[in-house]
Amino acid sequence: MTSNITAELKAYCKSSGADLAGIADLEPLRGGLPVIPQNLLEPYLLAISIGIHLKNDIINGIVDCPTPEYADHYRDVNSKLDNITSAIVKWIALKGFIAEAVPASRIADGDNLLGNISHKAVARMAGIGWQGKSLLIISPGYGPRIRLATVLTNIPLLADKPLKNRCGKCMECVKACPASAIKNVSTESNYPSREEAIYLEKCHTKVKEFKAMQGIGARICGVCVKACPFGRKH
Repeated sequence: MTSNITAELKAYCKSSGADLAGIADLEPLRGGLPVIPQNLLEPYLLAISIGIHLKNDIINGIVDCPTPEYADHYRDVNSKLDNITSAIVKWIALKGFIAEAVPASRIADGDNLLGNISHKAVARMAGIGWQGKSLLIISPGYGPRIRLATVLTNIPLLADKPLKNRCGKCMECVKACPASAIKNVSTESNYPSREEAIYLEKCHTKVKEFKAMQGIGARICGVCVKACPFGRKH
């Protein structure tokens, strides 16, 4: 029963427009992961992580700063993700269970650039990819050229397993970062805090600069997304 409904759900995610879908056990994330509000996870046992592959031609157009084309694509993909997660919530409700969509790009804490929950932390637990030195999720097929969204739920599903980190000695994102914010710290699983992997203030300052550029209007970069060799393989 559980395996059947898991396969059915993942197929529904793909048919709704997701390129990637995985199931995360929330238990290992409780207590150690910042969530807003603090009781966000209380009704839920699992999370569904979905991803959409960003268009290679748009990512390849990035040199040392985001382009207006990337900014438009970023917003468009976020909107598509939110439509998909809304559809997943309705699908789960029809099965008699509860679910809650976490928007792809909602900032719940503007000072610290935190969402209601880290889509990246959920995606890592859901086997979508591993956490790279840039803190981005690196999927085997698409590298970091993905956008993510999350659905929290109590529907009984089979949780996926995190993937082994494959960054190794690669430093492409470290060398490419326009803020020199990536510390080149390796991990076999995940970073206990964002500060362990990157200089947050440098990153935040740079994306604020980018937001002010004509045609951007969002705190985005994309340079390390382009630099990752795993993304260039697809």
